[in-house]
Amino acid sequence: MASQTQPRPPAVIRQRLTSWFHRRVANPVMRPLSRYIPGQAVLETTGRRTGLPRRTPVGGRVVGGSFWLVADHGLRSHYVRNIQASPRVRLCIGARWHDGTAHLLPDDDPRARLRQLPRLNSLMVRLLGTDLLTVRVDLSDHP
Repeated sequence: MASQTQPRPPAVIRQRLTSWFHRRVANPVMRPLSRYIPGQAVLETTGRRTGLPRRTPVGGRVVGGSFWLVADHGLRSHYVRNIQASPRVRLCIGARWHDGTAHLLPDDDPRARLRQLPRLNSLMVRLLGTDLLTVRVDLSDHP
């Protein structure tokens, strides 16, 4: 009996392609450059399976004592899953590392939030994102 495969929905294909692009192209390039680009930071989470530090370049903005960002693939993003498992994170803004606690905010409007964040990053998140989710990192050592 021949098995039939179901076609994948376009959102799944889009998410897989953009995940591959981020993992293989954008993240390796942006990780070292993030300290020099305004609105960019490196988020360090603890791997939920390995316990190892995982660094992901993210775009966002500090408002008060919190760094705000929008995850483009929501709960499918590995760094978001790592936050679910362990919300204690570190964030490198410029050349300085900050300790913080990350909060996933599913009730926040991510599209409205993107209008308050750096334009270029927000544009890329809107274009490539499949399941937007707002994340707030409360920085413990930020004025």
